[in-house]
Amino acid sequence: MTATPVATARTGRRGRAIGLLVLRRLAFAVPVLLLVGFALFALAKASPFDPVERYFGLRIIGASPERVAQIRANWGVDQPVVEQYLAWLRHAVAGDFGDSLSLQQPVAQVIGERLGWSVLLVSVGFALALLLGLVLGTLAAWRQGGWLDRAITATAYALEAAPVFWLGLAALYVFALELQWLPGGGLTDAGAALDVGQVVRHLLLPASVLAVSQAPWYVLFVRQNLLESFTSDHVIGARARGLPDHLVVSGHALRTSLLPFLTLLGARIPELITGALLVETVFSWPGIARATVDAALNVDFALLGALTVLATAVVLLGNLLADVLYALADPRVGLDG
Repeated sequence: MTATPVATARTGRRGRAIGLLVLRRLAFAVPVLLLVGFALFALAKASPFDPVERYFGLRIIGASPERVAQIRANWGVDQPVVEQYLAWLRHAVAGDFGDSLSLQQPVAQVIGERLGWSVLLVSVGFALALLLGLVLGTLAAWRQGGWLDRAITATAYALEAAPVFWLGLAALYVFALELQWLPGGGLTDAGAALDVGQVVRHLLLPASVLAVSQAPWYVLFVRQNLLESFTSDHVIGARARGLPDHLVVSGHALRTSLLPFLTLLGARIPELITGALLVETVFSWPGIARATVDAALNVDFALLGALTVLATAVVLLGNLLADVLYALADPRVGLDG
């Protein structure tokens, strides 16, 4: 079957509208990233922590004032915040984010070495959370009011209220210390070579904790939307035609419930990043989030600034991707935002 000229023209207009939406969002992202970067420098300037004192530590007692002043001048920490920010921005645009004081490496090298491990952890945790959300949310709605629905719903509400670091510590205690089924942290066993088997064993526990911490929102969202879909005309009609219940749920109700689900995916990205930060810290996973904690604890503003801007960019891009997928899935969605 070939598309009619009217359908082709409508598809073309929709594609151009989505393209304009992407351009508007990218244009909006530029000032947001600039403001986030400036806000970080303003907060750093107003904070009581001095990166130079942190760098010297107790050695500052015996350091000469000339040496301390020279370090301050080299780092520009005595300059007004606007000058500090503009200097950082000029170098950042050229790809130079400075050196990490805590890790004694260029910031770009720190990010390059750790970004892949964070992407791996977040991707696996996110995929597991989606799978749990779809399966358990569908089962709860399908068996509404039954013991399975009550058990899934009560567990989801309880996990929603549980802090991620608490879940991580509990999993660490049960599965790593008591049962000793899985390693408790790191990327490989001590002295072991880096290979796929080692990474998978060490990834399983932190990725599962990240998934369990994110899944309750998806479970409850899918359940609620499925229950609303059960009262829609096309689902009632499918049941009236005598279709088996599992086909009505999977082939009719679940399909219409997945569209709003795309919006939830974009809205949950900030919480996913925050959860990954805590999980990486608990399980000593060598990713970006752990570097963020190290940078904050060591007053490493060069590294902290680059990681904050990077995290903001990921959130903006994730929300844009969710909106584009939603618009592609449902032609009725407006594209004015």
